Amino acid sequence: MDIPDDLITLERDAETQRAQLAGLGDAEYEEQWRAWRAASEAVQAAITAHAEASGVNRYEVEAAVKAAVRHGDEDPAG
Repeated sequence: MDIPDDLITLERDAETQRAQLAGLGDAEYEEQWRAWRAASEAVQAAITAHAEASGVNRYEVEAAVKAAVRHGDEDPAG
């Protein structure tokens, strides 16, 4: 599956925001959680838009994006 670079970038940003939650407390945690949520919403919206535009199953696109980010393979389908 061809995964656009912008989807990879958005997912990486969301993962970076999530990772920054570790060790935070109270107000800092809440602020970072909002940043993570915004980044996650952005990637989910982009995945949905890409799936609709390309006629591909949305969940397949999401799985491919997550696999590419987590495993460093930008085309996990081969």
